[in-house]
Amino acid sequence: VYRLGLHNHHEGEDELLWPPLLSRVDLEADIVLRMQAQHQRIAATLSRLDTALPAWEATAGADERDTLVAALSEHRAVLLEHLDDEEATLLPLAAKHITEQEWACLGDHLVHNTPKPILFTLFGAVLEDANPAERATVLSGLPAPVRVIWHVIGRPRYARHIRRVRG
Repeated sequence: VYRLGLHNHHEGEDELLWPPLLSRVDLEADIVLRMQAQHQRIAATLSRLDTALPAWEATAGADERDTLVAALSEHRAVLLEHLDDEEATLLPLAAKHITEQEWACLGDHLVHNTPKPILFTLFGAVLEDANPAERATVLSGLPAPVRVIWHVIGRPRYARHIRRVRG
């Protein structure tokens, strides 16, 4: 779920956000290029996880565990660096140079490329991490039928998923 969500999010940015931004900025192009490089670094950490996880699952050995933990730690560090940088530098840049319609295309890309049950999990995680004001803003931005689907199907499904994950 996490990996697919991250992949679809980055793919949307790579295809729908970087090209228009690069065509509209001059001195700030370094921000976009840095974001692209960070996506590549994140992808590299995921590739290391692709190797480390099966090795640990096969043996549950201490060396494999340590390799997996190191890969997870590296992935987390690279991802957090990117997310912090994205929030501090990219979002203000996008606010100046990307239209609301272009921004909406990013969300559409995620929705159209993610299976609906996985969308419930991703959406639930976003709402769980949001403060009450952010949650209200996100939910109010949804069409009424989608809000109903979230409350009737999505929220209970997310709650069951989280209970299974967290024990």
